[in-house]
Amino acid sequence: MLRSRCNTSFTVPISDAYAGVMANGSLLSPALRSGFDVNYNDSYWDDCFRCYEENHGACGFDSDSGNSICICGDRLCPGASAGAVAVLAGISLCFWLFVRQRRIKKAAQIMSKDLSTPPSSATKGRTTPTTNYSMTTSSYNTTTTGSGSVRGGGGSTYFGVQVFSFDELEEATENFDRSKELGDGGFGTVYYGLLYDGRAVAVKRLYENNMRRAEQFMNEIEILAKLRHKNLVTLYGCTSRHSRELLLVYEYISNGTVADHLHGSRHSPDSDLSAWRVRMNIAIETADALAFLHASDVIHRDVKTTNILLDDDFHVKVADFGLSRLFPTHVTHVSTAPQGTPGYVDPEYYQCYQLTDKSDVYSFGVVLMELVTSLQAVDTCRHRHDINLANMAVSRIQNQQLEEMVDACLGFDKDYAVRRMVTSVAALAFRCLQQEREMRPSMNEVLATLRRIERENDGGGDQKAEVVDIVVDDDVGLLQNVPPPVLSPDSVGNDKWQKVMRTV
Repeated sequence: MLRSRCNTSFTVPISDAYAGVMANGSLLSPALRSGFDVNYNDSYWDDCFRCYEENHGACGFDSDSGNSICICGDRLCPGASAGAVAVLAGISLCFWLFVRQRRIKKAAQIMSKDLSTPPSSATKGRTTPTTNYSMTTSSYNTTTTGSGSVRGGGGSTYFGVQVFSFDELEEATENFDRSKELGDGGFGTVYYGLLYDGRAVAVKRLYENNMRRAEQFMNEIEILAKLRHKNLVTLYGCTSRHSRELLLVYEYISNGTVADHLHGSRHSPDSDLSAWRVRMNIAIETADALAFLHASDVIHRDVKTTNILLDDDFHVKVADFGLSRLFPTHVTHVSTAPQGTPGYVDPEYYQCYQLTDKSDVYSFGVVLMELVTSLQAVDTCRHRHDINLANMAVSRIQNQQLEEMVDACLGFDKDYAVRRMVTSVAALAFRCLQQEREMRPSMNEVLATLRRIERENDGGGDQKAEVVDIVVDDDVGLLQNVPPPVLSPDSVGNDKWQKVMRTV
C-alpha cells in the first residue's frame, strides 16, 4: 500500500532488532529513529578520531573512493576529507623524496667534476691551470670502493691527505653518537672519534641539505692539504666522492675554543685564560697563523673566537676553512657576496662586495677586543648602540673610556705592565676596526706590533699602575656606524647568536 503511493523507492538500513517485525508498519518510525550499528575496518579509526577532534565533525564514508570523509553539518569539513589529508601527506612525502634525490644527484655531479678537475688556483704563482694531478687522482680512484676506501684508507690519498671509508668513520664516532658531538655550525656537525690506529680525531659531517657542501668540502681539502703551520688545525683526511656522505677528518683539539673560555661553557674565573699573558699569546699565535695564510694567498673570511681552537697548553689552532678563498696574485680584491658571521664581517666588504686580506684584519680586530673585554662580538642584551662590539670599542676608545670595557679579572687597575699591554692592544684593535680598508694595517704589521708590545713589557709586572691613554691620530678614518651585516646562509659557528640567527 505504502509502495504504491510513492514515486521513488529507497532502501534504509535498520537495526537487527527490528528486522523481524517490520511487517507492522507502525514500527517503521521507531526503527528509523533507533539507528543502526556499523562494523568498520580499524584503519578508519584514526581518520574518524582526527575528524572529531580537529573539526568536531561526523565521520562518514565515500563508497566511490573507498575513503573516509569528515562531515560538518550538511557539507564536507574544510580539507574535504580525512582520507584526503592522508593522500596529501603521501604526495608531500613523495615530493620531498624526489627533491632530496635530485639534490644528492646534483651534489654528486659537482663532486665528480671538482674531484676530477681540481681548481686552478690551488698553487701560488701557477701560470696555467693545467698542473698535472694525475698521480694523486689515480691513486684516489683506483684504491677506493663503492663506500669509500678500504679500512685505514688502503694507502689512498687525495691532495696528499688520506681517504677514509664511511664505515671506518661511522665506527670511530660510534655511529655518530649525539653524545660525541663537539659542536655544529652552518656547514655541519663535528663529532669526536677514535680511529682504529688509536688517533683521536674530529670528524665534520656536512649537512645534506647544504647545496654547497661539495664546494666547501673541496675548499677545505684544497687549502689545508697544501698548508702546514703550527697554529693551523691539521687535516688528516676525508671520505671519497663515492662515499655515502662527505666527511672531513681533523686532528682533535681537546680544550675547546677561545669563545668557550671567554664567555661560553668553559668560562671560569680560575681559568688560565684569566691571565692576560695567556690571552696575549693567543693573539700573537692567531695573528701568526693569519699572516701565514695571507702570505700563501688565502683569505680565511670567517675569523672569530669560535674558530680559534685551544690545546691543553692554550696554544692556538685556527680552524674552519669552509668559507676561505684562494686569492689570485696581482689583484687588489675579489668581488663576491658577503659571507661570514654577524659582528665580525668587514663593513666595507659588506657594503662594496669586495673581499681583501684586510677583511680578515677587521675580523681579527674584533677578536682582539674580545680578548680585552671578554664580551661577545654581538649581544642583543646590551644597549642598542653597543650591540656590536666593534662599534662599542671604537666609541669607548675615542672617548678615553677603555677601562669601562676591560675584563676586571685581568688586573688592568693593579698591574702596570698589564695596563700598558692591554692599552696598546686596544689601540691596535682600533686601527684594525677602521671602516676604510686602506687605514687598516696588514696582518704582518699586526703580528709585528703584537710581538713588540709583548717584548717591551716583559718583566714589568710589579710596577705601580699609572694612567696610559690611547692617542687617536686625527688622520685616522674612524669607524662609522653601519648597518649590521645580514647572516649568510653559509655562516658557521656554534655560539648563542649564531644559533638564533640560523639557525651554519
